Amino acid sequence: MHPRQKKLILVLAAPVFLLLYVMFALALSEYVPKHWLVQLVFYILAGTLWAFPLKPVFIWANTPPKE
Repeated sequence: MHPRQKKLILVLAAPVFLLLYVMFALALSEYVPKHWLVQLVFYILAGTLWAFPLKPVFIWANTPPKE
């Protein structure tokens, strides 16, 4: 697959994934206890964990085409 096609897929799929992730995190935040330390840990984790599922997609989109 051509690198431009891969990056187009990434540009279209990443915002959809992020929107779903944010909606899930917001729904999950309703169940987080109201203690400030628990909320701090939750929002730090929620703010960084989105990158792990997208990392393989970014790597795939930036690999050169196989000949």
